Amino acid sequence: MKDLSYSNKLYDLRKKNKLSQNKLADELGISRRTISMIENGEQNVSLDYAYRISAYFNLLVQEVFPVATEEAEATKTE
Repeated sequence: MKDLSYSNKLYDLRKKNKLSQNKLADELGISRRTISMIENGEQNVSLDYAYRISAYFNLLVQEVFPVATEEAEATKTE
């Protein structure tokens, strides 16, 4: 089975909606540190948090946390 890696658009969504990490964390019942770690790719998002975050922004989970394709990953490192 192929390992899947995920990117996330949380930072962009948060900035677009003029939300601080603290404000978003309070709204979602998640710690600010967790928000930061998810944004920076330091922590995989749990399914519960993925649903909370996507519902908050009225998006599908895969819109916030799309599967990173090998091609997209290759262009990031170039």
